[in-house]
Amino acid sequence: MQGQKQTMQAKPVEQVFAKTVHSTYRATIPSVPDHVVRPLWSVMIPTYNCANYLAQTLERVLAQDPGPELMQIEVVDDHSTLDDPAAVVERLAGGRVQFYRQPKNVGITKNFETCLNRSQGKLVHLLHGDDYVRDGFYQKMQTAFEQNSSIGAAFCRHIFMDEYGHWRDLSPLEQMESGILENWLERLALEQRIMTPSMVVRRDVYEQLGGFDTRLLCSEDWEMWVRIAANYPIWYEVEPLAVYRMHLHSNTGRHIRTGEDIRYTRHAIQIFKPYLPNQIANQVSRQARETYALSALDMAYQMFKKHDFVAIVSQLREALLCSQSLKVIRRLIGVLFWGSMIWAKQMMQQKMMAQDQISN
Repeated sequence: MQGQKQTMQAKPVEQVFAKTVHSTYRATIPSVPDHVVRPLWSVMIPTYNCANYLAQTLERVLAQDPGPELMQIEVVDDHSTLDDPAAVVERLAGGRVQFYRQPKNVGITKNFETCLNRSQGKLVHLLHGDDYVRDGFYQKMQTAFEQNSSIGAAFCRHIFMDEYGHWRDLSPLEQMESGILENWLERLALEQRIMTPSMVVRRDVYEQLGGFDTRLLCSEDWEMWVRIAANYPIWYEVEPLAVYRMHLHSNTGRHIRTGEDIRYTRHAIQIFKPYLPNQIANQVSRQARETYALSALDMAYQMFKKHDFVAIVSQLREALLCSQSLKVIRRLIGVLFWGSMIWAKQMMQQKMMAQDQISN
């Protein structure tokens, strides 16, 4: 595999390439110097205050480790303040896993940039420090690149788990058999369908297209995957080999209460609209905004159950900024009605409990 340099070089689609590479908001990812002996893989693990999950992440990678000649493994910490990821790395991996700590907190997008700049492998896997991959991930992904020299990236079906590690859901099956996806740009631009731990990208693709867009502190991965799909074929593996953790302390979870998760999503849609063919760009963007308006309304409904008034208002506001379609307005009315009923019922129950305590 290492000797087959041509399998590590994919050519972008020229007419789209010009529309997606030039931006002052994306870091230039320099190529690896010729004198560097390069591994096939760079498994780059960005972390921030998630050391309690990091051991599982590292254990699953090390169980598939082909050795340092073929795989670089490095944890890139965004100046964690609540835990000690370096201690976890030292305890589990000794000198096998490299550790780099940012001098100050730079945010997820800049930390991704550091990961890409420090990577030396031909294939780059960004694996969040609270997610993990299942046995066979690296071999299946490697085979995809070996057999398809045109692809720029490959990803697998993924599993959603909660903060306790319990599996909760499975991502939709994109097609019945593993292979290059058809009509993938339009489908991906309609909705985020790829979780970062399931995605592997050729390093030279990042060199061609640049790093993650620094205007986005959320949905930065979606914009990047659409950018890649606009320029290269993408391979899909049907077996679910990546596990994505959902919890309130994740990057997306931290932005829900302020509505920034939807605000950045709306911005991402605006950024990647020019990547789409002119004849479908308006329709796809409009439909994507409606999808995430409905998602924001669903989240607002969940926040009614938690009595989180700030989150409710934030999600309702962002929903209407995303879309004011008839479907969205109908859902809004339903959310306000049933959410108010839930709120009133819970308030009544609390009042009755308080009266009982006084009586006793």
